[in-house]
Amino acid sequence: MTDPSSASAKSSNPRLQALLGHEFFAPHQWKRRLALWVGAIVVALAAILFAKASDWSYHLFQLMLGYGAWIPLIVTPIVFGLLAWVTEGKLRATRGSGIPQVIGTLHVEDEGFRARMLSLPISVGKMVLTLLAMAVGASIGREGPTVHVGAGLFYSLGRRFGFTDPKAASRFILAGGACGIAAAFNAPLAGVVFAIEELAGTFEHRFSGLLLTAVIVGGVVSLGVMGNYAYFGHVSASLPLGHAWLAVLLTGVICGLLGGLFARLILLSRHGPLAYIGRLRSHAPVLFAAGCGLALALIGLFSHSNVYGTGYDQARAFVQEAAVTPGQTFGIAKLLANVVSYWAGIPGGIFSPALAVGAGLGHNIAHFLPGVPAGTVVLLGMSAYLSGVTGAPLTSAVIAMELTDNQDMVIPIMAACLLARAAASLFCPTPVYKDLAERMVQDFEQKQATLRKTEDAVYEPTDDTSEDQDQPSPAGQTSTFDEPAAPADADPPSHP
Repeated sequence: MTDPSSASAKSSNPRLQALLGHEFFAPHQWKRRLALWVGAIVVALAAILFAKASDWSYHLFQLMLGYGAWIPLIVTPIVFGLLAWVTEGKLRATRGSGIPQVIGTLHVEDEGFRARMLSLPISVGKMVLTLLAMAVGASIGREGPTVHVGAGLFYSLGRRFGFTDPKAASRFILAGGACGIAAAFNAPLAGVVFAIEELAGTFEHRFSGLLLTAVIVGGVVSLGVMGNYAYFGHVSASLPLGHAWLAVLLTGVICGLLGGLFARLILLSRHGPLAYIGRLRSHAPVLFAAGCGLALALIGLFSHSNVYGTGYDQARAFVQEAAVTPGQTFGIAKLLANVVSYWAGIPGGIFSPALAVGAGLGHNIAHFLPGVPAGTVVLLGMSAYLSGVTGAPLTSAVIAMELTDNQDMVIPIMAACLLARAAASLFCPTPVYKDLAERMVQDFEQKQATLRKTEDAVYEPTDDTSEDQDQPSPAGQTSTFDEPAAPADADPPSHP
């Protein structure tokens, strides 16, 4: 005979079981959430530590400058050469900003490739070597490296928690990159937009919750440690309709063209004078890096030491319309300093230095617009130049607005960024980070194809018609970006 109480319990179980069986309560989902929360906290703390250490490193350089403006002529070339030598081997992935490495790993799901680009030694090395470069005045930023470090930490933590599936790893990499840029600038919205526009290049519903959660947790940690602040302080700029909108046109076109030119210079194309520079760097990387260090020191000597470091102080002085600013030549001098620093092949990003160049150029353009507040033109110049360099107008607009705590300039900034992206495409049709990532991926694919052909030749010694029919010819090879790969005899890709 059936117990009535037992029957009653069974009748009430279906709803409870359905509730407990919901995806929200699934152990796998909570495991992923835990990995995500731990990763966001670790990345936020790493970004804060990196920011503090960057300030300390540059302070050491300023102390060194106090003993003589000529000292970088000796120290900077030596350390640049040392950094190029150290990053020739297993630490090669630490070179450059790190954002192309993150983009590449999102498109190549090979575990070995991802491990080389995002391992913990690479993350630690990225931070240490970037700090060393800043200690000798390199014109680099920490935001790109923070994206690289964030993606690496998230990738490693995801694997530790058992998320080894390539698709799951991609989501962790994307979330880590977003958390990194948000923590570096204390700009959460910029982190989300940057991940969608620049890193992933698309938006997927499954990514949205992961991104937002990572950025929110990282933002809370940053807010608790650093407080609520704007990167450049509050800027009360506005641009009324009328002739003042000429500033949008001028900054969009001029800063966009120069941003595209900078991107073209650091990409080192395969033909022309820039190809010669690329070959020279590949044949003698240490000596070439030392030469770049000497060039940076000479630029610094003739610019009264204004071009060293991230350029944060100079950009802030321009945008806040301080009484003392770096001067009219700062924008172009800083641009040249950024070029030689990136050519050296050392670890370091271009975000902050690009903002500084844009601020300098905006200050120059403001002299031709006497009726428009100088701070407004500087803000437009910063966002437009960054858009021209990165080819990411939406990210540039959001970053500029969040860094200055300004909502009144939304439409002018977005208009300037769109104009700048169009102007920059004349020099650099493909955004710089994507171009560098494509070269990296194509290089990897060509090596994989060569390895497969070698294995086929060794283990399948048959007649001439036994070639692997699935292997595309070099001329028809395509990358994971669905674009033609570089010819097999082309110069090796430039550093990321």
